[in-house]
Amino acid sequence: MHKVETIHVEQADEGKRLDVYLSWQLALSRSFVQKLIIGNLVMVNGEYAKVSRKVREGDILCVTVPAPRTEEVLPEDIPLDVLYEDDDMIAVNKPRGLVVHPASGNWSGTLVNALLAHSGKLSTIGGRQRPGIVHRLDKDTSGVILSAKNDITHLALARDLKQRKMDKLYLAIVIGVPREREGCIDVALARHPIRRNRMAVAEEGKGRSALTYYETLKEFQGYSLLRVKPITGRTHQIRVHLTHIGHPIVGDNVYGPRRAKSFGMTGQALHAFSLAFIHPSTHKQMYIEAPMPEDMRSVLKKLGNGGTQQ
Repeated sequence: MHKVETIHVEQADEGKRLDVYLSWQLALSRSFVQKLIIGNLVMVNGEYAKVSRKVREGDILCVTVPAPRTEEVLPEDIPLDVLYEDDDMIAVNKPRGLVVHPASGNWSGTLVNALLAHSGKLSTIGGRQRPGIVHRLDKDTSGVILSAKNDITHLALARDLKQRKMDKLYLAIVIGVPREREGCIDVALARHPIRRNRMAVAEEGKGRSALTYYETLKEFQGYSLLRVKPITGRTHQIRVHLTHIGHPIVGDNVYGPRRAKSFGMTGQALHAFSLAFIHPSTHKQMYIEAPMPEDMRSVLKKLGNGGTQQ
């Protein structure tokens, strides 16, 4: 079945091009959104609109998104930065901008396409569009991501993830300096009531529990480098939690200030730095680490003048 999305335009978004606005709101590629508009699958206040139309506060957008395609995902020769690999699993350092698995607007060029070409052997539990995928990272988050090559390994890793037996550490460059050098953010999250592709802090007594620990590693003038440990794994958890305490991630155009300085980042300055877990087959302690990407290093270098090493 097709999915129909209804979006109410807020004042802060007035003046944006329709295709750009919907691409951002629905987390779809701009080219895919343009095809929807040209194909009369987008209505603005009950009328079909042009791609270049500017949205206005109060506009009601009705978007019909075609049902996901079910054809087989094909292998693609996309370079991978492999951090660890054996007969049961493979861990790669996902670059910022790479989508994890095929979905509406991104049917190719994903991590899954690359993994199929690399090994040709992935677990089937995730279905035809998500073979091997045990956990995910946002498109614009870089770092360690683990995939399973068989169903037994997949089930074991998924169980450990659910039981919080996997330790994940992230590095984040944020706006501002936390008052407390270390802290715990214990705030439930839920889908945004209007912008359904976003998460938001839930009303009291509602939403799903979410827990995030952070530690300040470096302080700069107006910015900080944090080490972040999410205990739960809710969608966009780190991004929403850090924004909630007043320290949004540099480059986060969804949860951060609209005109915040991005220092050239093309996505949020968030990196899945390490993953620790017990190997399901060997029962050995595993620790996999991905070095900080060059774009985040560049931001830290720019901030370095006047910064203080802690």
